[in-house]
Amino acid sequence: MKRVVVGIIFLIITLSCENAPLKEVIKVSDSISLTDAIKQSKPGDIIELKNGVYKDIQIKFRGKGTKDNPITLKAETAGKVTIEGQSYLKFGGEYLIVEGLHFKNGFSPSNAVIDFKISHKDAPDEIANNCKVTNCVIEDFNKPKRDNSDLWVQFHGRHNELSNSYIAGKTNRGPTVRVSIAGIESINNYHQIVNNHFGPRPVKGGPSGETIQLGDSYTSMSPSHTYVANNLFEECNGEVEIISSKTNFNVFKNNVFYKSEGSLVTRHGNYAMIDGNYFIGDGVNENYGGIRIINTGHWVVNNYFYGLKGKSFRSPLAVMNGIPKSPLNRYNQVTDVVVAYNTYVNCSSPWQFGVGTNIAQADVLPKSEIRSARAIRTTVANNIIYNEKGLNRIVVENDKADGVTFKNNVINNQGVKFNNFDGGIVEEQLELRELSDHIYIPVGIPDDFSAYNGFDFNTIATDLLGVSRKDDNSLGAITGKNVSNPNILDKSKYGTTWYSNIVDAKEPVTHLVTKAEDLQTKINEASNGDIIALSEGSYMLENSLIINKTISIQSKGTEKALVVFSGASNTPLFSLQPKGKLTVNNLAIKGNQSNYAFASLKENMSNHFGLTVSNSEISEFNYVLKAYKESFAERVTFENTSISNCENGIELSEETNDKGDYNTEYLTINTCNFNNVKTNVIDYYRGGYDESTIGGNLLVTNSIFTNCGAKEPNKRLLNHNGIVNVNITKNTFKNNLVQFVSILWGAKNNVESDNSFTNSGQIKTEENLVMTLMY
Repeated sequence: MKRVVVGIIFLIITLSCENAPLKEVIKVSDSISLTDAIKQSKPGDIIELKNGVYKDIQIKFRGKGTKDNPITLKAETAGKVTIEGQSYLKFGGEYLIVEGLHFKNGFSPSNAVIDFKISHKDAPDEIANNCKVTNCVIEDFNKPKRDNSDLWVQFHGRHNELSNSYIAGKTNRGPTVRVSIAGIESINNYHQIVNNHFGPRPVKGGPSGETIQLGDSYTSMSPSHTYVANNLFEECNGEVEIISSKTNFNVFKNNVFYKSEGSLVTRHGNYAMIDGNYFIGDGVNENYGGIRIINTGHWVVNNYFYGLKGKSFRSPLAVMNGIPKSPLNRYNQVTDVVVAYNTYVNCSSPWQFGVGTNIAQADVLPKSEIRSARAIRTTVANNIIYNEKGLNRIVVENDKADGVTFKNNVINNQGVKFNNFDGGIVEEQLELRELSDHIYIPVGIPDDFSAYNGFDFNTIATDLLGVSRKDDNSLGAITGKNVSNPNILDKSKYGTTWYSNIVDAKEPVTHLVTKAEDLQTKINEASNGDIIALSEGSYMLENSLIINKTISIQSKGTEKALVVFSGASNTPLFSLQPKGKLTVNNLAIKGNQSNYAFASLKENMSNHFGLTVSNSEISEFNYVLKAYKESFAERVTFENTSISNCENGIELSEETNDKGDYNTEYLTINTCNFNNVKTNVIDYYRGGYDESTIGGNLLVTNSIFTNCGAKEPNKRLLNHNGIVNVNITKNTFKNNLVQFVSILWGAKNNVESDNSFTNSGQIKTEENLVMTLMY
């Protein structure tokens, strides 16, 4: 009997093997052999790229695998295959997998780095279905020009996946990841974006800097069903929208937003499920946001908000006003939204309604832009708010929240009175139970306090930690039962198996320079964070110093070293190149009236620069700082510095396309002395009616301006047209031949105080600045 059984088993195994495809590992080492391997591949094959650098390689991965036997393109060793130069990867076909590749030191010559579509031809092997990118890295793979738009991952087709990958450093225009839904072949796509680590995306300085965008305005009524889950978003600061949902039926679950300057936004489209996400701030930065709601039918449940100080667009919960009869690309009214079982700990203005209302600007905006449609049929229930410092307004009504129903919400507001909205927000004495860093559970709700049982609330079956809510009357995101530390900031839980963005801190090395001809050599030898120290004396330079790393240049002692630049007209002493972040301290620098002290490159600024000047003297230059179009610095700072006898001062005004772009996010002038600067004393420009960015920040404090602006054509000393946040405080203006020191934008956060004026015109406020519409 045993022999019969064994024989039958052997026969089954034999037949199974005969029917299974023969798997083959095809090893390749160059683009030609790779192309051949792809053409010859069959289900179950593994194409293995030999470890090394593949430059200017444009991969079109066509094939037809099966669910059980996909075709795989992989690195010989994950992370040891780098894709560089002008390169991309495109998919066409079914059941294809790519894993272990590292994209760096280059850019895509196409519209995407990784694209789930090869071309627009109507053929099954031109678009991807059931394909996957996993365990890969894309970092700093930027187009040379900031305005040249591309995507790093573009989805088409259906059932495709981006997983367990690390993506960071995008600086040029365009979302990092986009789901494109145009065409019947791409709707109802059920794509998955899961278990990834989205690392720092620097501030773009204008719109179109999202980390993920699902669809666009004109396909926003289409069903997508994209699933975005278990991702870490770390310092994703590109613009006000980290995730921009612009299609229907998308799910955002168990993602962590850590110190990211923006929000998860239902920008267009309807019926998003936002369930069990973490939004972690630091209790200080007002740019860290939460969830912003537009459109219909969204459910916001089981989310945890900690230390968020954002307001308006970046509030923990921002519910916008819409435009009546809005076109697809603007703002639809919020209707039929549920906000339930969320927890807010130490958040400013946790709930804001009527965000974006602009009725006061009706005289400078067309009727089609006026956001006057308030949220209706919206329920806010069973949430918990805990504040160590009480707030006067728990619900901030930018416009009336009369279409919102508040039910059975509990708050510990330290006894500070607030509007309880007909008893829908109840004060209780709560305590915080620490679960882990940044995660606290408010406890102490009376046992007889009942959760509100709204329509379909029974579908909220589990809490933030996955614990069942059955037969449970708890409020907030965490029931408090079967609690375990979720370790949300353990980076090993996200991204690849082989790459980490954790960099060990190192002490800066000081490189001593005693003669001018050694200065560039020492800069080249230095590492990021190092210091170049100039011995006392004079340094005569004819050529620009190339700054392409983070570095400080300063005098060795207390006496200022003097750097005299005799370079050609319109060339800079310090050439601020991509990734060049320069700190100058305690130096005297002098030009020849025709050259520049600091300037970006005229083109190909593929990454940001930065500049801090302190305790220094700057004189005899044509421009102190010249930032060219498509260059961007997160911060430009001048402190305790004198600027004298220069034709032009600080110019950050070349983004004149009126598309919302600008040249720096933060321009700070503190305790400086400007004397005889003839024009462009401070010129900082942002044009275009755009709410998708912070909008620029200008701070001018404790400074003296004397005999400046004599050649300024518009008779303004400080030009900051379109900059949203302006603060001019405690400055002295003497004998400046201008009509206006400044014209403030009254409708935005433009303020001035405690300034002194002598023969220098005045500061004027213009309530509604006329701006060019971008849309």
